[in-house]
Amino acid sequence: MASPEIEALTQALARLPGLGPRSARRAVLHLLKKREAALGPLRAALEAVDERLETCATCGNVDTANPCAICADPRRDQRSLCVVEEVADLWALERSRLFPGRFHVLGGRLSALEGIRPEDLAIDALVTRIEAGGIDEVVLAMNATLEGQTTAHYLADRIERFPVRVTQLAHGLPVGGELDYLDEGTLAQALRARRPV
Repeated sequence: MASPEIEALTQALARLPGLGPRSARRAVLHLLKKREAALGPLRAALEAVDERLETCATCGNVDTANPCAICADPRRDQRSLCVVEEVADLWALERSRLFPGRFHVLGGRLSALEGIRPEDLAIDALVTRIEAGGIDEVVLAMNATLEGQTTAHYLADRIERFPVRVTQLAHGLPVGGELDYLDEGTLAQALRARRPV
C-alpha cells in the first residue's frame, strides 16, 4: 500500500481529464521511478505556472502574461476575430496555424439545461470589442452541438447591427471519414454545405 502522500498525488492526478485511477497510478509510478528526470521538472513547471498564470483581459485566453502572447503579437490580423467557447478550442485552432487573427473566449456556451445564460458568458465583452471598431470579420467557431449552434445564432443576432461579416466554421465530413460510419446529422450538414467541384 502506498503512503498517504503518494495516494494523495494519485488521487489528484486521477481527477484530471483523461486520467482515471489506473492511469494516474502509472503516472505516479513513473514519476517516482524517474524522480530526477521527471518529478523535479514537473514540480518546477507546476510552480512556475501557478505563480504566473493569468487570464488575458482582452480575449480570455490563459497565459503567463496579460495580455496573452496572441493579443500582444503585432503580426496578428486585427481585423479578424474568432469567437470560441473555451480556451481549449482556442488552443486547438491555434495549433492548426491557419487562423491569422485574434480570438475571443466566451467561457462556455448557452445552455438552458445547465442554467447558463448570456450574462454568464463574455458576450458583453465581445460586443464591446466589436463596437470599438477595426474588426471586419467575426468567425463563430462554436462546437457542432445544439448548445454551440444556439450560442452561434444568439451571437449572430447580437452583432448583426455592426458592419462586420459574420461567418461560421463549416461542418460536415471529416477528412478520411467513410460515409457508412457517419451519423445522420453530420451527413445532413455535409449535404447542406455542398459546393461545386
